[in-house]
Amino acid sequence: MTESTKPKHPVRRFIFLCFGLMIIAFGVAFSIKAGLGTSPISSVPYVTAEISGLTVGTTTIIMNFIFVLIQIAILRKQYEWFQLLQLPAAILFGMAIDLASWMIQSITYSNYFQQWLLCFVGIFLVAIGVSIEVIANSITTAGEGIVLAICKVAPIKFGNMKTIFDVALVCLSIALSLLFLGRLSGVREGTIAAAVFVGQITKHTNPWVRKLEGAFLE
Repeated sequence: MTESTKPKHPVRRFIFLCFGLMIIAFGVAFSIKAGLGTSPISSVPYVTAEISGLTVGTTTIIMNFIFVLIQIAILRKQYEWFQLLQLPAAILFGMAIDLASWMIQSITYSNYFQQWLLCFVGIFLVAIGVSIEVIANSITTAGEGIVLAICKVAPIKFGNMKTIFDVALVCLSIALSLLFLGRLSGVREGTIAAAVFVGQITKHTNPWVRKLEGAFLE
C-alpha cells in the first residue's frame, strides 16, 4: 500500500470498525435468541460453546485467534503484522456478544413468527455492522482475513472462496453437533436466511453508512 493509497485517520477507522463489530455482536445475540440457527461464521462458536460449556463470546475469541494463526501459517513472510490488531478486535467482538446476549436475555417469544422477527432483527443488525466494517477500511476481521490469505496463495476469487469458507464452517458445525451433542444445533433455516439476506441488505445500508464515514472519518 503506497502513501497515497493509505486510508486517512487509521485510529478513527479502527474505532469505526470496533463500532461495527459491536453492532454485529448484537445481531449475533438476536440470532441466537431467535433459536433458528446462527449465521455461518457464528455457527462453529455456537456449537463449540454448547459442547464445552463456555460462552459463545469466549469460543468466538478462540476461533478468531486460531484464524489469525492460520493466516500467519499460510502467508508467512507475506503476512502484514499490522493485521495482528485482529486479536484485540476479536476480544472486543467476543466480549460484545456475551454482553449483548446478557442485555437481551429477558426477550422471549411464544410462536414461530416471533422467532422469525428476532431472526430478521439479527440479520439486519449484522448487515449494518458489515457495512460499517467494510467502509471503515481498517484491518480485516479474522474470518475475512483467512479467506483473503487463501486467495493470495491460490487462484480463487474472493467471492467464491468466501462461499466455500462459509459452507465449510456450516458443515463443520453440523458434524460437531451431531458427533458431540447427538443432534443438530446452531444450523437451521435462519442460517440459510442469514447467508442469503445479509449481503443483499448491505447493498442498501452501504450508502447510509457512507454518510457516517464522511462525518466521522474525513
